[in-house]
Amino acid sequence: MTIKEKQQEIIDEFAFLEDWEQKYEYIIDLGKELKGLSEDKKTEENLIKGCQSKVWIDAEFKDGKLFFDADSDGILPKGIVSLLVSIYSGHSTQEILDSDFEFISEIGLQEFLSPSRANGLMAMTKQIKFYAVAYQLKT
Repeated sequence: MTIKEKQQEIIDEFAFLEDWEQKYEYIIDLGKELKGLSEDKKTEENLIKGCQSKVWIDAEFKDGKLFFDADSDGILPKGIVSLLVSIYSGHSTQEILDSDFEFISEIGLQEFLSPSRANGLMAMTKQIKFYAVAYQLKT
């Protein structure tokens, strides 16, 4: 499944949720499904700057694709980073760089978040793009 198809799937899932309370619960449930990171991966290097809670994203490049793992000490940020990992993990660096984050506004996520959480979300998306650039330069 392409990144665009995964994004559309998320947009469709959010469309069925009636209000932000249900959407909030859905995001939290996504976080509960995230396997998380081992303590040795919760490093300063993997820590996302600008998040209200602690959020870590780790990336591994194998077989021409980037695979992301993430964790957070907050339930909502863990759900948000889980959403991003589910969309972008397992794709080539070029696919990630060519993608956009428009689905975030289409599901209204930024409007639902406090300004500091919205800043954290933007920091997470920038880190995913940063990993794609960094690994593309290595290859």
